[in-house]
Formats: sequence, C-alpha cells, structure tokens
Amino acid sequence: MNEVENIFQYANPILNHIHSPMMTLDHEGNIISWNTYCENVFGYSTDEVLGKFPPIFNDEQDKVEEQFTTILRSHKELTLNNFTLLTKDSEMLQMSLFAKALTIRDERIIMVRFLNAFSSEESAVAELSCLRSGLEESFMVLSLDHEGLINFANPLYLKYSKWTPKRILGKTLWQMFPQTDVGTEQVNEIWNVIHSGKIWQGEVEKMTKDGTSYWVELIAIPVTTSGKTPDYYLVLAKDITEKKLLQQRLEKIAYVDQETGLMNRYRLEQIVNEMIDQKQHFTFVYLSIDKFYSLKELYNEEMESILLQEFTNRMKMYFQDSVMARITINDFAVLTPLGEWFIQGFLAYLKQHPIYIDGMALPLTICGGISKYPEDQQTFNHLLKASHAIIDKIHTEGGSTIASLSNDDHKALSKRAMIEKRLMIALDQKDLKVLYQPQLNLESNKIEAVEALVRWEDSELGIIPPDVLIPIAEETGLINDIGTFMLEKSCEQAVAWKNSGHTIRVSINSSVREFRDKNMVKLIREVLERTNCPASLLQIEITEKFALEAEAESSIITQMKQLQADGIRFVLDDFGTGYASFRYMQLLPLEEFKIDQTFISTLTYQKKTQKLIHGMIQFGHSLNMRVVAEGVENKEQLELLSEYGCNAAQGYHIGRPSEVATIEPLF
Repeated sequence: MNEVENIFQYANPILNHIHSPMMTLDHEGNIISWNTYCENVFGYSTDEVLGKFPPIFNDEQDKVEEQFTTILRSHKELTLNNFTLLTKDSEMLQMSLFAKALTIRDERIIMVRFLNAFSSEESAVAELSCLRSGLEESFMVLSLDHEGLINFANPLYLKYSKWTPKRILGKTLWQMFPQTDVGTEQVNEIWNVIHSGKIWQGEVEKMTKDGTSYWVELIAIPVTTSGKTPDYYLVLAKDITEKKLLQQRLEKIAYVDQETGLMNRYRLEQIVNEMIDQKQHFTFVYLSIDKFYSLKELYNEEMESILLQEFTNRMKMYFQDSVMARITINDFAVLTPLGEWFIQGFLAYLKQHPIYIDGMALPLTICGGISKYPEDQQTFNHLLKASHAIIDKIHTEGGSTIASLSNDDHKALSKRAMIEKRLMIALDQKDLKVLYQPQLNLESNKIEAVEALVRWEDSELGIIPPDVLIPIAEETGLINDIGTFMLEKSCEQAVAWKNSGHTIRVSINSSVREFRDKNMVKLIREVLERTNCPASLLQIEITEKFALEAEAESSIITQMKQLQADGIRFVLDDFGTGYASFRYMQLLPLEEFKIDQTFISTLTYQKKTQKLIHGMIQFGHSLNMRVVAEGVENKEQLELLSEYGCNAAQGYHIGRPSEVATIEPLF
C-alpha cells in the first residue's frame, strides 16, 4: 500500500458521511476509496472494488479512461450528465458524475461524486413526469374519458379556446369543433380512429367558446394501462392559425386570376378532378373571345381591362351558380349543369348587353365549345382538347358560334388520346418495330440503300398506320423519342450489315421539330460513336415542309452542314408535292431527292407525266444531285426511269418494307 492509499484508508470514515455515492481513483483509474453510499447504490462492497478499475462503467473503459486522462491534466471540475452505469445485479442507472483531480504528495488522484441515482423504473417515472410537464408547456392538452367527455384541459388549451376550467369539464370533443357538416365529419373521423386504438394526426379547424375559428396541428392518442381497450385519450394541439391564413392568402394568389377575380386554370383542374372522382355529371363550356388582339389595337390601353371585367360580369350574370375560370388571356371556362340550348343563348345575351368603350358598343364575338362529362370525355385534359378541336372547327366555318362535336368526333379524339397514352408506353418499353424497304441502284442493279420505317402494332389498339402515328407524335413531341429510337436501331443494323460484308446505307426520316433541338448534332454523333457506325452509312430524309422552315432558321442549316461534313447524306423526300420554292435547294446541303409516288403511278400512260419526270431527273442532275423514284410497282415503270437516267428506285416492285431476315437475301 502506497502513501496515498494509506491516507485514504484513514479518510474513508469521513467520506462515508457524505450523503451521496463517492469514490476516488489513482492516476491509472483504479479505485482508492469507495464509500458506503457506493456500496448501497451499486451493490459492490469496498473489498470487491479496491485497486480495480470501476466495474460500474460497464464496457466503456476506453471512453472513461480518455475522460479521466483529460481530468488529470485539468484543474477544473468535469460534469457528465445522464451517464449510464451498471450495478452488480446488472441494473442500468442514469446518473450525473462530477469529477475533479487533486494532487496529494505529488500524486494526482481523481475524486468522483455521483448524483441523482435512480433505478430504471424510477427513472422512467421521472422521465414521464418531465415529458408531461414539457408537453403541457408546449401544447394545448385535452384528456378525454372513454365516452369522449373532457376531464382535463391545461392552461394553454384554455387560453386558445377561451373556455374556463369549470365550464369545459364534462363537455364533449364534438363541442370543440365547428358545428358544421365538415366539422362534425372530421371529429367523427378522429373519434373512430382513436376509439379503435390507433393514433390520429392532421390539421383541423377548431372553434373557441365564442364561435371564433382557429387552426391547429392535432394528434390524438389512445392510452391503455391495462386490457386491450383504451382507458382514456390524450389530445395534443399546436396553434397554426397564422400559417393557415398565410397558406390561404398564397392559395388565393396562386389560384385566382387577379384581373378578373375568377379562378385560374390550375384551380379549375383541381375542381374538375374532384367532380370526376365524385362521379358528378357536368357540362364543360369553353369560351374564346374572337380577334382579341385586334380589338386591343383599336382602342386605348384601358380597353383590355374594361373588356375583360365587363365580359366576366356578363358571364357571372348569365351562368349564375356555375363554376367559372379564366384559362388564358382571352379564353374562359364554365362548369354548369345547364342544357345546351341555354348555353348557346349566351351569344344572344351578349348582343342584348353590349360592352361599351368610349361610348361605342364593342364589336365583340365569341366562339364556344360544349363537352359533357362523362358522355363525351373522361379527363380534364381531354375536355380541354375537345374544346380546342371545337373552337378550331368553328373558326374554319366562320366563327361566332357555341357548338359541340358529334359523337364520332369525340370517339376520334378519345382514340387519339388513347394512342398518345399507349405510344408513351410503347416508347418506354421499346415496343416499336423497324422495317426496311430496299432501294435499287439502277446503274449497278444492286441494293445499296434501304429506308428505315417505323411500324407499331399495339396489343390493345392493333396496327397504327404511319399516317396516324406520325402526326400524333409530332403534335405531342414524342416524335423526338421516335427519332432517337429509329436512329439507334438504324445505326446498329447498318453496322451489323457492314460486319457481314454488305455496305448498305440506311435512311431515316426526320422532322424539323427534332432539328430545332440545338443538341441534335451532338445526339447523332453520340449514337454513331456508341454504335460504332460510320457516318457515311447514315442518310437523313426531310420533307419540303421541313426544307422551307429550315430555310428561315440559320441554326438548323448550321446543324445540317455540320452533319454533312461528318459524312451524313441529306435527302429531300416527296419532291414535287410540297411548297413551290427552290431557294432551299441553294441553302440546304441536299445531295439527292426522291420523286413522289403520286407522279410514278401514272408514268407509263400519261405523256405529260413522262415529260415532267424526265424534266425532274434532268433538273436534279443539273444540280449534281442523285434522283430516286418512289412507288415503283412494275417493270415498265422501272425501265422508263432507267431510260430517263434516274439513279435509283424504291417501291413494291423492288421490295416491300420488311424485317431484316426477309430483306437480306436481296443484297
């Protein structure tokens, strides 16, 4: 026993008079003294622990030794709150430690004092007590008995609800909510959930004693002390009235058209979807002010605001109790249960109640489309599309009418919508098919090129013809996805043929919409690189409409020239059927054109057609362009084209659009 240990042997009686567990440790962390309170709390006798590292520190010896090393070097007291200790009986205790280093006879020792020692059960009770106090300070708290009667309300709840302690006891949970159908429905939902033993949480509107509404974020908890059924229910609430009012103001800004006070398109869509979910029948009326921008130019700047406000007032007067919205600057929508004859009467109403600007009646006319749910269309977007189709039809027929489409028109629109939906799925699952139509070189009498053609047979819709598929794809923007699909498949096939010893150029059709994407060159180059396809094996066919639009957009011409420089050949398709402008022949990097099949079909028996085609071929050669004839269906047509000097031919006589296995024997 060293001198320090000897000192503490005589000091132990003094330490035993300190009314809390206390021990001292040497500089290596071993116990020098262990008072009576330590024995009582932790269950270890002094003889069991002297000279040992404290067993109460469980498996955290490294962590504790690191802390004690810090204490030994410091002159300050260290506090460790909520430290977990282990008794001899393996019971876990939550305690606070106060440790301080002292120097005695040139040796550093550590004195450790433990406070607030609780057993796990006592600790849990204390924690619950603290939790309850904390909840009551932060939340409105209600306690309900098994019948939903209030038997406790904390001061915070009384403050917000404006009830007094005596008046609120015995009231029901239902009396704390607005006395409306919505309020009753909501409190019934809360009660049913907690009565079944589950927790309910959400935002609710509540009512003060004097009838003022306020909003809270509420959580209702069933409390079970014994058995399976709840003994009572605890309701906690946090005031969110300011947040809710701000949200309502923001929603008003987001969903209300500030100029007319009507709801906007986004709010209308929500309401339509809600009505559809509830299976409500309604008529969707789309109204468009004709020549709106021309009217703006005829009058002063204040005209627009006056026109819109006065038109809105007349809508509200005529379509009373109907849902109304502003869709665009001059387009409006009405949801109404009223009949078609009454809706069409709005035209006469506007004539009887003209809008005056500077004392003169405004020459106002409108077009309107009527669609019904669920008879005509089944979604908000489809109702809008049907309305636009009606407006377009009315404009072509002279305007100033409110009308509806026929059943056949609505069926066609619905089928079109279904095609759009199924096409997106087909593109995602790569269900489209690529067929290849051979092109015969009339000089070598060999197949040297093919045209890649997209085909689609849907499991639900059947075969979708290209003349139906392509316009829909262009309108929806899916043409870009189809173009990318065709590009990748064509490049892969060209490489496969090249590897098998056949140098076959593959033509793909492209739209001006695709080339308006400034990354088109990058996309094509990436596909060529990824598939290891030489640019010389790829041809891009464009229409005369494409050529005319590209003529006015320098960015498209630039991209085409970049791709031509890479080795890609551009072909003008359907030559002679489009726009009568040859300026694009000068501007665009075209290397060949294809005579449309409508000319070829009468080639053998019409002298005028023969002269025309002969002239086309000579015209192409004069520009150093190759000429290809499309739609060749017999030997006589082929012989005449060869006689005229046509470079290549394509059509059923040479080969139909086919799969790879069918076309390869022709090479």
